[in-house]
Amino acid sequence: MKKISWVTHDDYDIPLPKNHKFTATKFSDLYNELKKSDIFHKAKILNPIKANVEDLSICHDLDYVLKIKNGNLSDKEIRRLGFNWSEKLSKRSFLAVNGTLLTCKEALSNGIANHLAGGTHHSHKNFGSGYCVFNDCSFASLHLLKERIVKKILIFDTDVHQGDGTASILQDNKQVFTCSIHCKNNFPFRKSISDMDVELEDNLKDSEYLAILKKTLDDCLKVFSPDLVIFDTGVDIHENDELGNLNITTEGLLERDIIVLNYFKKKSIPIATVIGGGYSKDRTELAKRHSLIFKASSIVFS
Repeated sequence: MKKISWVTHDDYDIPLPKNHKFTATKFSDLYNELKKSDIFHKAKILNPIKANVEDLSICHDLDYVLKIKNGNLSDKEIRRLGFNWSEKLSKRSFLAVNGTLLTCKEALSNGIANHLAGGTHHSHKNFGSGYCVFNDCSFASLHLLKERIVKKILIFDTDVHQGDGTASILQDNKQVFTCSIHCKNNFPFRKSISDMDVELEDNLKDSEYLAILKKTLDDCLKVFSPDLVIFDTGVDIHENDELGNLNITTEGLLERDIIVLNYFKKKSIPIATVIGGGYSKDRTELAKRHSLIFKASSIVFS
């Protein structure tokens, strides 16, 4: 069996206050969880290099990119972002966007690749929001199109929160189709308009959710034929997530990932995965939830 590429970096973790909603060590926690698993030996570990300011200007205003690089955010911008600026935050932000781009290129070569970060879909063209500094999925999509590696990309976002920044940045780009399946009554409360938005009511359970998921996959491909899929596998749809309002079990999470991966594998469409959101004070439990997409990838592509 050919090894599946996993993209990560030692500098993905960021320093945060002890009781912050975002788990500062979630990226290394995920790597350590995977390292203990029986699928670790099936993976090829790759590390991205930092993107530069010019690279980021493909999807963000230059002034905003420079603020992140140099730490010139206003108090209002810091509150909106949800993170205090630090050199480590800046460095990991320039790394992670290239991590998603590398994951996409690996997926195009091998059919599947996984990023141990990414899915920062609340980042807009000129501001960060909701713990999202730069918009990695938009960044990767626009660079792949610029390099003429692909012609059409589907961003399939199943995080509990709408991919508002992604939808906003890519709203006029007909080569990228944005689909967001998200909880209606949750952040962001002022939604953007994706190419396809599927709003879910609170407390949705596995069977109802998975039926909607399958229908949405079909609906997407009725109107768009992608050369690549970027799959945001946010685990904040889990029943015990601190910021989600749905009732999806751990088994339901794994089933979601298997359904999506199988769907595109059968159609010979490469798929790159990013981990998206997930919030829990229990670091081990959160890492286990995020590890499910890697388990699903191993099952489907073994």
